[in-house]
Formats: sequence, structure tokens, C-alpha cells
Amino acid sequence: MPNNLLVEGPEQGVQVFTLNRPEALNALNTELLENLAKALDDAEADREVGAVVITGSQKAFAAGADINEMAARDLVGILEDPRVAHWERIARFTKPIIAAVNGFALGGGCELAMHADILIAGENARFGQPEINLGIMPGAGGTQRLVRKVGESLAMHMALTGEPINAKRALQAGLVSEVCQPELTVEKAIGIARTIARKAPIAVRLTKESVRRANDMNLAEGLRFERHAFTVLAGTADRQEGLDAFREKRKPQFKGQ
Repeated sequence: MPNNLLVEGPEQGVQVFTLNRPEALNALNTELLENLAKALDDAEADREVGAVVITGSQKAFAAGADINEMAARDLVGILEDPRVAHWERIARFTKPIIAAVNGFALGGGCELAMHADILIAGENARFGQPEINLGIMPGAGGTQRLVRKVGESLAMHMALTGEPINAKRALQAGLVSEVCQPELTVEKAIGIARTIARKAPIAVRLTKESVRRANDMNLAEGLRFERHAFTVLAGTADRQEGLDAFREKRKPQFKGQ
């Protein structure tokens, strides 16, 4: 794997991906997004990986897209942008993603953070969609996911003014689940990922899918999907192991079966 993406693990069920373009504040160029998508392919297929953590540096999670690369593309180049497929691959990842965000998460960086299932922010984190300042707009979910995360009014404010919000405001708005000291952010994210990795893999996958579908379904449809997923789990060996372990007062040994 090229050194613009550092891969560690899996260790205790967790694989850590660190964006590593410090000279560009981890700007998401095509190569980095492609490498991340490929790394997620590998993690998807690896039964030893129960959850992944995506992080950057103390200064920047990712400060946006690569502006020089973007400026070189005309209308046809944008229509045929290979990054679209990479973003779609990230969105399709079925295992839990925990983002550990310090510093700038702007533009594509904010959009990448919003692909995570759980988002931990350092006190120095800044989230924003500043594309409007360049005469453009978000193009990888920055309008659609942002509304679902923080509500229409704040999403409009962020997208139309280009002004970022700090970690405290992001917590209040529901964009992040926890704020901690910057030097503890990755450690905290890994701890959460390890907790999830110890759970029954099929139950984790169906739970993630059910929660995600809540954004796209009305309540009646969502409840039907949830009940279907709940019923499917009745046929798994892990369900029986979980019930037996509870009755026997021991820790369950889940096998993803």
C-alpha cells in the first residue's frame, strides 16, 4: 500500500487506516481515495476484522479535496470522475467505521467523516463544507448526509456560508458522538472499535444496516426491515451462543455463523 494511507492491524479485531498526506493536510486526491477503497475491500473480506478506524493527523483529518487535481478537470472530467466509484465503495462498507477526527475536516474530509458510523472528535476538530467559497458546492454527500446528521437549518448555514463548526457545536448538533482531548481521540476510537469487534459479526452487520436504513425509509418500512433482520438472526449459531453464554454466566465466543 502506498504511504499516503497507513494500515495497521488487524489487532483485537480492529484495523486502523491513517490518511497520510501531511504536505497537503491529507487532501483527498484520487490515489488516496482509491487506496482507501481498496483497503476497505480487503477489510471486508478479512474475517479477523470486526471494525475499522479511519483517522488523520493532529492537525488535519482531511482538509478537503485536492484542489489542483480538481482544477485540472473540465465538465467531462467531472462527469467521468473515478472518485465517484471510490466514494460509493466507502459507503457500501458493511462493517462498522469509527472516525477519529482531529483538526480540519473540511469539504471532502467532512464528507468522509460522515461516512463513519461513529464519529469521535478531538476538541480541536473543525467540520465544514467550504466549497461555496470556490464557486462550487459539495459533491460527495456534503448536502445530503449533512442534513441527515445536523438538520436542515445548520446544514444550510454551513453549506451556504462555508463557515465551519467546532467540536462542541458538532456534538450538540449530533454530528459526533463524543469529544475528547486530541491526543486521546484515536485511542478512544480504537477502544470503541474493539468493543464492537467482540460482538456477533452478523448481528453487527444487520444492526448497522437497519440503523442506516432509518434515513431512507418511513417508520413502517423501517420497522418491517428491522423485524426481518431480527428474525434472520434467529437462525444463526451466534444467537444461540449468546443466549447460552448469558444463562451460563460466561463470555460468549462468537464465530460469525
